[in-house]
Amino acid sequence: MTRHFTKLRDIEEKEARLILNRAKELKDLRRKNVPLRTLENKILAMIFEKASTRTRISFEAGIKELGGAAIVMNASDMQLSRGEPVKDTARVLSRYVQAIMIRTYNQETVEELARWSTVPVINGLSDKYHPCQVLSDIFTIEELKGDIKGVRVAYVGDGNNVANSLIEASILFGFRLSIASPEGFFPDKELLEDGKKVGSLRMLTNPTEAVRDADVIYTDVWVSMGQEKEAERRRKFLNPIESMMNFYRTRKRTQ
Repeated sequence: MTRHFTKLRDIEEKEARLILNRAKELKDLRRKNVPLRTLENKILAMIFEKASTRTRISFEAGIKELGGAAIVMNASDMQLSRGEPVKDTARVLSRYVQAIMIRTYNQETVEELARWSTVPVINGLSDKYHPCQVLSDIFTIEELKGDIKGVRVAYVGDGNNVANSLIEASILFGFRLSIASPEGFFPDKELLEDGKKVGSLRMLTNPTEAVRDADVIYTDVWVSMGQEKEAERRRKFLNPIESMMNFYRTRKRTQ
C-alpha cells in the first residue's frame, strides 16, 4: 500500500519521531561534508500551482544532495491547466517518478492526486495544511528547547493552513498550544474540537493572553496567496495583532 503525506496525521508519533531523528543525522552529516547517495536514481516530481522560494529550494536541494533528481513543473506548463483530470496526471507521473510533491491552492487536489498515484504524494502546501513546514519547525524548536512535549507554543494570527497543521502537531506530539485569532478567522472547526479533546489546545481571541508564559511565539502572513481580494478586510481585523507582535519584537531586541 502506497503511503502519502497529505497532512501531519497521516503519520503516527513514532513515525514522526523517526523522521525528526533521521533529519538530525542528515544535518550532522551534511555539516561534516559526508556525501550521501540514499536517493540515488530516484526522481521527485514537484508541481507548483503557487509561487515558492523556500519550499522549492528545500525539496530540490534536499533530493539532489542525497543523489536523486527533481523535475519542476508549474501548473501553467502542464495539461492540468487545460483541464486534464488530476487522476490522469497522477497516473502518468507515477510511471516516471518515485514521489510527487505538490504545492496547490486546494487540499482536495492533494487528496485526489494521492488517491490515484501509485507513488508517495507529499503536501508542500495547500489551503488547509502545511505539514512539511510545521514538522520542520518542530525540528527547530526541539534543537533550541528540547523535547516538544515540554514546550508551550503560542500561535498568533490568521487561523490558516499553518495554524491547522500546528493543531495537528499538538495532537500528534502532545505539546501545549495556544492560538489567538480574531472572530471569523479561527482554524478548522473539526481540528479545534479534536485539539481540545486531547487537552493540548487553547483557542483565544486575546493575543496577550495567548503568549503569556509561552516558550515559543509563532505567527504567519495575514494575507496568503490566493486571498489577495481579501487583503484590506484581513488587515483591518489583524492589524491589532500585528501591533502586539511588533511590540514583542521590539522588547526582545532591547533586552
